[in-house]
Amino acid sequence: MIYNNKIACLKNYSGVLSAAKTPHMLRICDALPLTPLKYFIEHAVLILLVIFIIIITSCSADKSKEIIDRAGRSVIIKGDIKRVISTAPSNTEIIVDIGQADKLVAIDKHSVNVSGIPAELQGKLPLLDFFYPDAEVIINLSPDLIIASGHNPSGSGEDPFRLLREMGVPVVYISMSKSIEDIYLDIRFIAEILKAGEEGEKLVSSMKNQVDEIAQKASEIENKKTVYFEISAAPDMMTFGKESFISDMIYVIGAVNVFGNDNWLVTPGAEAVIARNPDVILTNVNYIDNPIAEIKNRPGFNHISAVQNNRVYQIDTDSSVRPSARVVLALRQMQEAVYPGTGTQEPRINAD
Repeated sequence: MIYNNKIACLKNYSGVLSAAKTPHMLRICDALPLTPLKYFIEHAVLILLVIFIIIITSCSADKSKEIIDRAGRSVIIKGDIKRVISTAPSNTEIIVDIGQADKLVAIDKHSVNVSGIPAELQGKLPLLDFFYPDAEVIINLSPDLIIASGHNPSGSGEDPFRLLREMGVPVVYISMSKSIEDIYLDIRFIAEILKAGEEGEKLVSSMKNQVDEIAQKASEIENKKTVYFEISAAPDMMTFGKESFISDMIYVIGAVNVFGNDNWLVTPGAEAVIARNPDVILTNVNYIDNPIAEIKNRPGFNHISAVQNNRVYQIDTDSSVRPSARVVLALRQMQEAVYPGTGTQEPRINAD
């Protein structure tokens, strides 16, 4: 009779799901004598119960995980990401292009013209300053994640999100892309943290196919043209040198960057541009009237081959400065400008 009661006790409590009932189970079952077999049965049940409790506890525990962002920083992500703030248009474009725009709760002011943002969000998303985002606005939005850019720090290098990070708001940085390959990695990173890995791979694959098509045509070019790509007009002329995705784009179309051996962001004087005598000048400046005419009329630029041969072109601004899959538009324009008849997108040629 005692044996049967003991077995009944173990059977009844082997299905207990709550750790709170465990002491009660032990008090009842321990009051009954055990044979070696019964002792083994009881401890087997207890081990299974402990394992079950550990599993339940693990499932209900914090889902936090540590990741390394594109700038090499360690970031703790807390649970599922449903509310995202994008602080750069390139990141916004990637988020939109992988089908995750519905997670956006705020964007930077330069992202307002990003095509693909759902109609129900257009004009309703709070707009943040690119260099000085309002911390109070961000906190009130309760974001699960801020996707920032390496361009966000101000001229002093100060991190505008330092206080927010110290308050526990997860911030991942997408560092300034040095190549087209970096853009692929940026897309994959953002897609993975937003649990859209498949969509990210599709976007990368589509972009790669188009870049490879352009590169294939470039490989057939024997007489490579030299190019000066201007991103800021006189008197503050600026261009990109090595370890920049724009310089990589010039290489992909089969041309040579005249400042390709200079470090990253270059501020050349007029004399330097004249001395390097590019075959083609490209500009993505859009903040002055007729930037092509402005270039042609600079003192001394009449000695440059590109000006003499009317080879000065304007390239789409957004697609040439935002490292996302949309750089392909600028690539095609650059290809057509430098090697007419090889591209599919016409660059702009302003009248004098």
